[in-house]
Amino acid sequence: MDGIDQGWWWLIGGVLLLIAEVLAPGFFLIFIGVAAMVTGLFVLLFDLALAPALALFAIYTALAVYLGRRVYANRPVPAASGHLNDRSAALIGRSAVAVGPIDEHGGRARLGDGEWSARGGPAQAGDRVEIIGVEGNCLIVRGTPKLEG
Repeated sequence: MDGIDQGWWWLIGGVLLLIAEVLAPGFFLIFIGVAAMVTGLFVLLFDLALAPALALFAIYTALAVYLGRRVYANRPVPAASGHLNDRSAALIGRSAVAVGPIDEHGGRARLGDGEWSARGGPAQAGDRVEIIGVEGNCLIVRGTPKLEG
């Protein structure tokens, strides 16, 4: 097999690795695919034999993995919420509606499509309350002032 045919095989192999990365993402095959494609270009340009092509492929793979890890390892991943591992803390500050009377001894509040135990208030059925804390599965709420209308 001459260098021209070999170069095309390197390019085809690189493209197949990139396709495999799209089908099964893990962000590793992309580095090997890019290295194979660059090797294919060098083989086509300089009509290299198999041994130098394999050596170039090894060097390009190592270089691509090194550069890729350097670029992507230092990239911070933004959290969608500051309370990623504390879901109950994400409820603080939200509004709920009192299902019945809520006082310091207890009551029920509707948050979204669910009902929660609640205490605090005071609030009457239908009043909007603000969640100021969570203890276990009980919302700690305070009544919001009603607007005179």
